[in-house]
Amino acid sequence: MRLDKYLKVSRLIKRRTVANEACDADRVSVNGRPVKASYQVKVGDVVEIAFGQRALKVEVTQISETANKADAPAMYRELI
Repeated sequence: MRLDKYLKVSRLIKRRTVANEACDADRVSVNGRPVKASYQVKVGDVVEIAFGQRALKVEVTQISETANKADAPAMYRELI
């Protein structure tokens, strides 16, 4: 699954266009490397997202084409 779609489906970022813009601005990295929105996410990848002063680091635990609001947090595990 593409990174921008994963970020939207997992609800880490609300809209896919915003996820695309974050990737283009190098605010999203996977396994320590900045990546484009077209990066293919795999289970076990560590995704880091910079939200201004705050950074979020998560590990991909599950990939699903769709997820409702209750199931979305099961798609990742937050890291410190």
